Parts: sequence; structure tokens; C-alpha cells
Amino acid sequence: MAALSGLDGDMRYTHSVPLLPSFDGKGLVGYNFGPLHQKDLDVYYIEVEKGHDTFMVSKRIKRTYYVVSGTGCFTIGDRRYDVSSGMLVEAPLRVEYSYSGEMKLIGFCRPRWFNGNDRHTKWNPDVVDGDLPLTANPGTWAFFAKRVINFYFRLNGSLWRRLPDSFSSLRPVRLYGNLLHSLALRYGFRSQAPSTFFLRNRPQLELIKRLVERRPEADPLRVAVLGCSTGVEAYSISWRIRSARPDLKLDLQAVDISKRAVEFGKCGSYSLAGSQPTNTDIFERMNETEMLELFDRDGDVVTVKSSIKEAISWRVGDVTEPKTIDALGAQDIVTANNFLCHMPPLMAEKCLRNIARLVRPYGYLVVSGIDLDVRTKVAKDLRWHPVQELLEEIHEGDSNKMLWPWHYVGLEPLNKKKRDWKCRYAAAFQLMPYDKNASNSVNLSISPEFVATSESASTCEKDVLQKEEQQDR
Repeated sequence: MAALSGLDGDMRYTHSVPLLPSFDGKGLVGYNFGPLHQKDLDVYYIEVEKGHDTFMVSKRIKRTYYVVSGTGCFTIGDRRYDVSSGMLVEAPLRVEYSYSGEMKLIGFCRPRWFNGNDRHTKWNPDVVDGDLPLTANPGTWAFFAKRVINFYFRLNGSLWRRLPDSFSSLRPVRLYGNLLHSLALRYGFRSQAPSTFFLRNRPQLELIKRLVERRPEADPLRVAVLGCSTGVEAYSISWRIRSARPDLKLDLQAVDISKRAVEFGKCGSYSLAGSQPTNTDIFERMNETEMLELFDRDGDVVTVKSSIKEAISWRVGDVTEPKTIDALGAQDIVTANNFLCHMPPLMAEKCLRNIARLVRPYGYLVVSGIDLDVRTKVAKDLRWHPVQELLEEIHEGDSNKMLWPWHYVGLEPLNKKKRDWKCRYAAAFQLMPYDKNASNSVNLSISPEFVATSESASTCEKDVLQKEEQQDR
């Protein structure tokens, strides 16, 4: 964002498109300019790849769209209007509308967007396939109830952070925490968050390092980092692999839905002066030695070393779409961290099943930042083998545990009294072929010897086999 000096000192009068999106969907990505001095105005830059996910009705916000480039159509009140570059579209109040096409839009909203204004009536068939349920639209009382619930979550979060560990571990308090988190999962407002860090979960990186160290020397390694955002996680993984096995030929695919985030990540330069593309200090978990190993420094700007960057290919893609997974091809290791939790459970489950198709037999899937019930269900259904090595350390190294139980992304404390705890709390899984006879024909790209360090039969598979035996009886 550029600034002009003037009578108001540091006041900003010019605005650039933000690096990271303010909202996204299956058919578009949107960026919010600002903050603006006009307090009753929102201005958006919208990159439309397919269209708006839903048809909607605006109660109070008047929206006007300017078509910067591309072509498409607006459907307003059951009538279709074809649009192209240079055209202006007014969306009337209390009339159902949506838009489709491939175009870039500037959207003007007055007054600013507020929760409860839009009523979503149906999916846009140009964007959404299938029969996913449409979230119910809140009425006046529902909107009021949601505000009360959000206040309840914030209040509990403030109180919970003040509890001493000895008190929060008591059984009655733990039971209340479980109840609170179930409410957060059901009623919490979900949206993608840009927060990220270099070396975010050290035990998870250590596990990846150990897996890589067990590989035969001649085999190339294919890795996919999904939801790579601005490249922080992709560079962390590449650095860890390079430092462990510099002899390996590494092919790392970094994928994110945001084109601007991918472009920023591909550049590989980050500022030390505090002006970051996310709302976090991305270097706060690194020490001086690691900074020297990862970056070349020029003043207040650090750039990822070429030896770490050269193995990474960057791709814009939506991993909920099968075509994105098909384009990537089979991978030895896949990471899908800290974005599935922001999806509704049904969508997250569908996406995780889609992601699993990326992993070749005997390969590994690392997935954290997801509703544990969703991950456990898919793991059991698909008979994944939970990796027991460093399981507890990875769980404790996840910063989302600090947000439990009042936030939907919060990670529940590890509870070994749960019958399926080795599956529920595992963040890494080895994906085995369904047909045991198929092991002779698959590419054992990561040695199956690692299975011997886990249980001979995983907790997940035992649960499935027990269910099948009960059905046979």
C-alpha cells in the first residue's frame, strides 16, 4: 500500500490491492481495499474464475460492480445480463442475484458489509456441483442469537486463558471445555485466516526429516504442500529436507487458491521491518542460526536461498476440485495444514478425501488444523495407518491448542483415555493400498519398513475390521 505525505502526516490516501484475500469461495477471490477514510464505504477487487458461489438477496447494502476486464453475466431477478469490460452493474436491494464468468470486478458497497445483511437463497450451478447443503440464512432472532453466542465465546476465551493449568485439567472443567468446544465447532463463524510462521510445528518437521532419511538414495522425492499461502510452510519443509538429505532430487509442489499469495511466495523475499503479508511475525519461532541457513539478507529484507527455492514449483489451485489433484499427480508426502478447519465439516471431509488421492501407496499424508472428528472419520473409512512416532510431540507443538476450547480451530488436549486416541490425535498417516496383494505392483517410494516402528495393525484398521466382523455375524 502506498502513502502520500501531506497535511495529515502518515494518513494514507492511495491504496493497492492487498496481498492476501479478504474472502474467497469456489469461484472467486476477493480483496478489500483499506482501511478507507470513508467509514460507510467498502471497495473490493474481485477475481472471478467461475462466479459467486450462491444467489443472494441484500437487505440494506447497495452494491455496484465495475467490470475491469473479462466477460460474464449477472442474473438479477431471474433475468440474465451479459457484461464485459467497461460496464457497470447495479445490484438492487431485496432482489435475488448472482454472477458468473471469468472477469475482474471492482465492487462498491455502501454501507460497509455487516453480518446478517445477505440472505443466500441457492447455489449458483455455474460454480457449485453436487448437492452440498446450503447454510441456513439467519433471520432477525437468529442473527441476534449469533451475536450473543459470539460474545459467549469471547468471554469464555478471556476467562479460560486466566485459568491455572492445575484447575483447567480438573475433570468437571475439562467436561465443560468439551461442551464449549462442541458449541464453537457448531456455531463459530468460519473464515480462512492468513496467520502463519516459519518452522510452525518443529516436531512435525522433524518427522518429515526422519521419513526422508529412510529413503533409498536413488529415488527422487515428490512432495506437495497444499494451502501454502505465502510460501512460509513450503520453504520450511524444503529447508528441512535439504538439510537432512542434500543428495536427494526434490520435487516440491506448493499450491494455494490465492494467486497473489502464490506470487508472493514464489518471490521468496520477506521484510524484517514488520510489514508482513500476514498478521503475524513470521520469524518469531526462528533462531539466528536458522535465519542464516534459510535466508540471504540485504538490509531489512531476507530472501530464501536459491538452493531451497530451486526445488519448488508454484501452482494456483483449489484442492477441493478433483482436477487440481489430478494435475499434481502422485506424491510421496502431502501436507494439508491449517486450512481444512475453516471449512464446514461436510466440505472439509469431501476435500480431505479428494486430497488423499494425491498420496501414492505407502506414502504419507500430514494433516493438522482440521476438526478431529472429520479427520478421524476419514482415516477410519480409508484405513489409514496413524504414524505413532512423535505423535504426542506434534500434537503439543500445534499452536492451535492455545485456542481450545472457545474457538473452532482450537485443538483439544490429548486424552489417552479415548479408545481411539492413537488414531484421533495422529497428524501423520501412512496410506496403504486396499488390496494387500497390490504391494508387488506399486512403487514403494517410501520404504514400508517404517510400518514396523508403528503398531503392526493400526488402531484405525482394527476399528474397521471389528465393524466388519460384527456385520458378518
